[in-house]
Amino acid sequence: MQIWGIRLFFILASAAVGYLPNNSIATGFLGFAIACILVASEISLQVAQARRIVASIVGLALGVIVSLAVFQLLQPSGPFFNPREELWTGVLKFILTLGIGYIGMICGYYISESTPVVRLLNSYRYTQTGTPFATNDTNGFKILDTSVIIDGRILEICETQFIDGTLLIPRFVLNELQHIADSADILRKNKGRRGFDILRSLQNSPYIAVEIIEEDVPHLTEVDAKLVHFAQKHFAKIITNDLNLNKVAELQGVKVLNINELANAIRPIVVAGEIIQVNLQKIGKEPNQGVGYLDDGTMVIVEDGKDNIGQTLDVVVTQMLRTSTGQMIFARNADSIDLEDHIG
Repeated sequence: MQIWGIRLFFILASAAVGYLPNNSIATGFLGFAIACILVASEISLQVAQARRIVASIVGLALGVIVSLAVFQLLQPSGPFFNPREELWTGVLKFILTLGIGYIGMICGYYISESTPVVRLLNSYRYTQTGTPFATNDTNGFKILDTSVIIDGRILEICETQFIDGTLLIPRFVLNELQHIADSADILRKNKGRRGFDILRSLQNSPYIAVEIIEEDVPHLTEVDAKLVHFAQKHFAKIITNDLNLNKVAELQGVKVLNINELANAIRPIVVAGEIIQVNLQKIGKEPNQGVGYLDDGTMVIVEDGKDNIGQTLDVVVTQMLRTSTGQMIFARNADSIDLEDHIG
């Protein structure tokens, strides 16, 4: 509340400074208007992206230059704009400067994601150590959903610098995370708290920029729909583990980075005939099958492995099956077959 008091005092003082020298209502109103614009600009700076601020300033400067040139062209044209009529000349100059300057600022704002200069400004972002790294996206914006925050692997991925740019966290995602953290269910509560810990670690990381966006999408109620709309508006990608959100976003033209797909892509590839070690943990669905898991979570189904539950075996890969949720390996006990015949 104190900051608003300071802003109000500044606006009133500016109006007084404009009015008092000549007791002119016009100059007083001008001071009031300029102060309001400055306060509005100060508020917008708190949430606006740096690239858009720079582009808007450049657009405003170009607009002012163009307005001055137009004024010089129009000034001698006809008696209505006679230079001796100082009032009309001043009004014309003010309108041209304000109007064309505003148009230039708005144009700069909306083309801020496509101009070569802004792309150059955005191509390197410095970490706290001063080391630059390049961004490959048009604007480097990536939006995190609740599932990927709770999952936690995004922190390690960012710290290995596989992801760069700026991570955007909309306020409605934080609200959903808070709702989970306030749940009466202990498991959900722990997941929510873990999510906030992950966000705090991301904000403190020198390898990635994180911004909390207060903007909401009030005409939509579903968080997934808000995420897709938000991504479309800001030309951003969505990072998620949610397969349904993944499909919906891609159908609407939004690029999605799925952490599970990344995990599947970097898992070691095994081929038929390769020998691997696996600890059998449970009985499979089919008769005499044993099931175990590799260190990366890959399921290994071993034929004739039922009698070896709880043991670590050398098994021979017979087949590998990739699915949208991961991969499965089918194998047989190496002791139960002739390896050379199997490979041949």
